[in-house]
Amino acid sequence: MDSVNFLGLPFDDAEAREVVGHLLNRRAAARFAYVVTPNADHLARLKRLPELQKLYDSAWLRLLDSQFLRHAARALGLRAPHVATGADVTALLFSVLPPQKISVIGLDEKCLAALAARYPHLSFVHHAPPAHLLYDHQAIGQARDFAVREAAAFTLIALGSPIQELLAHAIWLQPGSAGTGLCIGAALEFLSGAKRRAPGWMRRAGLEWCFRLAQDPRRLARRYLLDDPPVLLDLVRARLTQTWRRLPPDQPPPAAPDASSANGPYPQPPSARLHEIHDAG
Repeated sequence: MDSVNFLGLPFDDAEAREVVGHLLNRRAAARFAYVVTPNADHLARLKRLPELQKLYDSAWLRLLDSQFLRHAARALGLRAPHVATGADVTALLFSVLPPQKISVIGLDEKCLAALAARYPHLSFVHHAPPAHLLYDHQAIGQARDFAVREAAAFTLIALGSPIQELLAHAIWLQPGSAGTGLCIGAALEFLSGAKRRAPGWMRRAGLEWCFRLAQDPRRLARRYLLDDPPVLLDLVRARLTQTWRRLPPDQPPPAAPDASSANGPYPQPPSARLHEIHDAG
């Protein structure tokens, strides 16, 4: 699978069907590896808190979960990876899996029951961590140990970012952990019917965020209207840098890229900065 460096992350350039093929071909008993699905919110947070970079660097697959960013990048003449959203990958995976155990971390009991009714060939084992898991190290340890103990071929982590990536990374660090973890946000709520997903035409047009904002403006307004737009400025800067690099040699060189979008290791700011995360849902 090809890789595309996009806004400072090496994304795997694959659509949902190809991703599911890779998931099915991975041995269930292989050492635990996890899949992340960054969108604009992830990328904006990563710029503010670069200490989270290791969570994405350690992932087995990094999939773009934003049709809007792909359209914006292509409109600017930038190369962008294909989109494979967590919701699309999960739905397709569940539709082709043979009967087996699936671990779920997150999701309430009502949604889990609806999910089990919709996919009766799958046996779900469930762990529901308490709220505010980001600041509860004991609860994170309990969720981690659940995943290690169950050792399911697939562990679905439906907690929102960045806690789901932090938990997946913690499982990955445990000796003897096995299977594949998928950090998939609200995907299981869509599949269970607890939440409506945007119509197909809106998703294809990159307007799913508008649909979600209209459904839950109180929770999502700050994220979509204040926190995420700087990512679009990063795309513009990437386009300008690309143009400057093509100028004749007598032109001044472009400015050095910002450290938050450069490749390579990052300094480790104090972990206390995580309190700046105001919306981990």
